[in-house]
Amino acid sequence: MKLRNVLFAVLIIIVYDMHAQINPSAEIKTLLLSENGNFPNNPDLPVLLYKSVFDFSGSDPASEIERILSQNNWGGSWRNGIYNFQHYHSTAHEALGVYSGWAVVQLGGPENDPVKIEKGDLVVLPAGTSHKRIDSGDGFAVVGAYPDGQNWDMNYGKDPEMEKAKQNISRVSLPKNDPVFGAKGKMFEFWK
Repeated sequence: MKLRNVLFAVLIIIVYDMHAQINPSAEIKTLLLSENGNFPNNPDLPVLLYKSVFDFSGSDPASEIERILSQNNWGGSWRNGIYNFQHYHSTAHEALGVYSGWAVVQLGGPENDPVKIEKGDLVVLPAGTSHKRIDSGDGFAVVGAYPDGQNWDMNYGKDPEMEKAKQNISRVSLPKNDPVFGAKGKMFEFWK
């Protein structure tokens, strides 16, 4: 009986240790980006930067971000970094959860001020938002995901892309859930 209780207690500790804690009072910074040359950005929805929204206590923070995003219907997840060239997706919104290191990224195209993101942060890019990694360190890595089964395309800011990209962006629906806080999440204070 004692061994069973000990094993149960160990199991509870392991399960608790595996789960990232969500910071309900995480600061959310917004950045509304206008068209920048051949980068359309999103005329209606701001970029959302959730600062220190994840507090990792387990040994696999990437899996924890994937779990949280998946619970909120943000799927198609992948693990990697952010490309070091300007690119954007006109057919899907994108969430990037930082599980390791830090990076300086340029959002919205050339000439825009860079933003620093670090472990525990989440960036939500509305469809059309250009992004590029300028610098990074400490093993920078993110989990990326897309809401409600949206499929992403890849655009590079070339002239022929622009008109179709703008049409695509206008058709991308709002997600049903905030990637971290669910159906009544903080995202909907800014995305309407």
